[in-house]
Parts: sequence; C-alpha cells; structure tokens
Amino acid sequence: MKKMLFYLLLATIGGLLIACSAVEEKSSSFEMDSASDSAGYVEEEKSSKDKTEKESSTESSTEETAERMIIHNAVIRTQVKELAKAQSNIELKVKKYGGYIVESNVYQEDNQTTSGNMIVRIPEKHFETFLFDAEEEASKVLERNVTGQDVTEQYVDLNSRLTSKRAVEERLLVFMKGAEKTEDLLKISSDLASVQEEIEVIVGKMKYLENQSSYSTIELTMQENRVIVPEIDGKELNTWEKTKKQFISSTNGLLSAASAIIVFFIGNLPILLIFGIVAYVVFWIIKRKRKNN
Repeated sequence: MKKMLFYLLLATIGGLLIACSAVEEKSSSFEMDSASDSAGYVEEEKSSKDKTEKESSTESSTEETAERMIIHNAVIRTQVKELAKAQSNIELKVKKYGGYIVESNVYQEDNQTTSGNMIVRIPEKHFETFLFDAEEEASKVLERNVTGQDVTEQYVDLNSRLTSKRAVEERLLVFMKGAEKTEDLLKISSDLASVQEEIEVIVGKMKYLENQSSYSTIELTMQENRVIVPEIDGKELNTWEKTKKQFISSTNGLLSAASAIIVFFIGNLPILLIFGIVAYVVFWIIKRKRKNN
C-alpha cells in the first residue's frame, strides 16, 4: 500500500514537472514568436521608411535637376554709324538664330539724327549670343538692361492644378455615362463645362509661360548722328532778280512814305491852319509884351 502511494506520489510529481516544462516551453516559444513578429514588423517598417526616404530623395533630386523656366527681357540702347546697315545685320542675326521680329520702326528726328527701334524674340539658348552680336553692331553702347523672371514654381503649380482638373473631368465623364435622370445629366453637364473651362484657362497660362520662357524678348534702340556739310550751289543765287526786287521794294517804300506825308498834310489841313493861327496869335502877344517891357 505504501509502495502504491509512493509510486502515485512520484507519478504526480513527474506529471507536475512535465506540465511546468511544457508551460515554460510554450511561453518561450510565444516569446520567440513575438520577438520574431516584432523584428519582422520593425524590418518592414524600416524598409518602408527607407523606401519613402529614397522616393523623397529622388523627387527632391528631380526637382533640383529640373530645368528652370526663366523669362528673359533685355533693353539695349546704342549709337551706330549707319542705321540702315545696322538694322539689316540685326535682321540677318534674328533669322540665323531662329527668332522673329515683332516690331521695327525708323524715326527722322532732324536733319542730323535718325533713330530706329526694333523688338525681336530670340530662342532662349541664343539669348546671350544675340546680345553680344547686337552690341558688336554699335559704335557705342548707351544702355544695357537685362532682367529675368523665374516662373518655374508658377508653372509647376499650374501643372498640378491641371492634373487635378483632368481627374475631375474624367470622373464627371464616367458619371455622365451612368446618369439616368435628366436633372442629374444636366447638373453633371454644367459641372463638366465649368471644369473644362478652367482647364482651358490653365492650359492657356501654361502655354504663355512656355512661350515666354522659350523665347527671350530684346528691345533695340539705335541712334545715328550725322554731320551734314552744305554744298555751294551757285545755280540758285539769282543776283539780278533779287537786285531788281530789292530796288522795286525800296522805291515802293519811298513812294508809300511820300504818299503818307501828302495824305497827312492835305487831309489834316483845316486842323493845321487852326493850330497855325493860334500859334501865330500866341507868338504875337508874347512878342508885344516883350516890346512893351
């Protein structure tokens, strides 16, 4: 009996030990699994973070290396020896670089000064070269003003807005195909027309920026100063004719003066007689008084 109790006790203790060992193994396995899962999540999170950072770095690098959109404008004022020749050479340079002339004018200020004004558009890659060639045509550069406007961010913003509007347009087109009620169709059509109008405005602005940045605008003002030496022209002296004209003019002047004197005295004779009589009486009285004294 005692042996049976002893064996039963041993079996119980053995079972307890086996059960505790199993619990410890299960707990250890759970901890290992948890650690493995945690490591996998951390690794996945790290990989995702690295991927995000890599994409961000790639986008940043792309933005940094993207070509900037600069609108260049220049104003040049020069003096030239021969205006016609300088303008002709400028026109040849414009054609050579693939540009075009917007405006060309010539002004005759006086006999010694002639000015010319030209507004040209030149491809951006030839901007600096054309400026150098234009200044080579001048005898003196009076003014040189070059400005640049960076419109890259404005263009990128317009492009982003265009992408968003395109997506809205596509969704509205899908909704229009599935619309069954007339009122829904009208509402979608109105929204679609509004979106398409906004798209046209954005596209117009983008094209304007593309044109302005791809072609630079240069305004040229050229001034030609000439010294004119008059020639001796004996054909138009007309000495004899001018002498006769002067003689007749002086004779007419004398006759006019004599006529004026005659008209004055004869026309004013009554008044002159009265003044003469009064003067004579006054003179006679004064003379008599002096004689009596």
